[in-house]
Amino acid sequence: MLLLKSGWVVCPSSNLNEKLDILIDDQGKISALAPQLEVDGAEVFNAEGLTVVPGLIDLHTHLREPGGEAQETIKTGTRAAAAGGYTTVACMGNTNPKLDNPLVIRYLQQRIKEDALVNVFIYGCITKGQEGKELTEMASLLAEGVVGFSDDGRSVASNAVMRRAMLYGRQFDALFSLHCEDEEICKGGAANDGYAATVLGIPGMPAIGEELIVARDLLLAEETGVRVHIAHLSTAGSVRLVREAKKRGVRVTAEVCPHHICLTEDAIMGYNTMAKVNPPLRTQADIDSIIAGLQDGTIDAIATDHAPHTSIDKAKDFVHAPFGISGLETAFSLAYTALVKTNCLTLPALITKMSLNPAKILGLKNKGRIALGADGDLTLIDLNKETIINPDNFESKGKNSPFAGKSVVGFPVVTIVGGKIIMKYDSTLDQRQFYK
Repeated sequence: MLLLKSGWVVCPSSNLNEKLDILIDDQGKISALAPQLEVDGAEVFNAEGLTVVPGLIDLHTHLREPGGEAQETIKTGTRAAAAGGYTTVACMGNTNPKLDNPLVIRYLQQRIKEDALVNVFIYGCITKGQEGKELTEMASLLAEGVVGFSDDGRSVASNAVMRRAMLYGRQFDALFSLHCEDEEICKGGAANDGYAATVLGIPGMPAIGEELIVARDLLLAEETGVRVHIAHLSTAGSVRLVREAKKRGVRVTAEVCPHHICLTEDAIMGYNTMAKVNPPLRTQADIDSIIAGLQDGTIDAIATDHAPHTSIDKAKDFVHAPFGISGLETAFSLAYTALVKTNCLTLPALITKMSLNPAKILGLKNKGRIALGADGDLTLIDLNKETIINPDNFESKGKNSPFAGKSVVGFPVVTIVGGKIIMKYDSTLDQRQFYK
């Protein structure tokens, strides 16, 4: 048993915003919530001065296994997640081989059992080999435990194939997490089709390239009645399309990444490959629309799109360097600094976007909340601790971050999964300790 004493508990689902003790039993479930609990035989952790929230949940993580172990592994990726306060992540299927058949899913499930520090759920691919031609056996993948389907990294280019996928998935009320990019319009592009790309002579990726596929997928979802989740939304037009679709009753949710809130296309100036990401960094007008979408509920979640790469790959010239930012370890601090400290969102609203809503989207009924009987997955945060982001200190193999040197506030200091402390920050040594 684990007893957390005197923490300030914030839980949007239970409407908690007060000092409480929390007891997690030997089955990893929350069994008591009250001031000044005393329990014989329990391990006691003093949470005085810390804010206790439901464990953070990432809807969009690239763990790279199998096949990309030079970039990340289950072990290093979930250490990075724990360091960032995440107790649960959902990993994408653009691995090598792709997560498109039961045998690969079964193998990955075994690797997760062996090496993961946090809960890991899996997206299966929509199409075989992510080639956009032949559908995967979704029923078989669901039987192996996938939480949804995605060809993330690319869109399903064919309208007919995407429609057939939704009609197939409708039988199981399947979730589709959709990367929205018109590959013909965006082909060869490496940055937003705007001022920075023009000055640098870099091929552009226009906003309409995202918005066309967002519109298509929303219309197909409206026709078929399936659940769709728009991944890493980045443009004002996409926000508008999702807002309008929700008003029509389309079963759509959407996520945005911290880098699309904190950075504009100006971050690529000097051919900074650390800021090369897909979808690309956009304009301040897009950021303003995204923040408005977070405030009015159009955008349901903040996800990392954690995409680790080797330093060698990111050292290539801008056009040939890979897209992606290593994001698990900085997401909360960036979001808290950019949104809560500026009074754009309250802390409970931020936790809704980073824990409660992701749990709902993935159908994880016992996660994302602090309540009797819920899973004992918790994140303890020092909201006053200021840090300077240093990618060299990342637990992830991917040190690729455009935020090096940035000052942020709000720092996860303890991560608890199933009632077990798996990450604890030691302020004396100024380093994290991990436990499996």
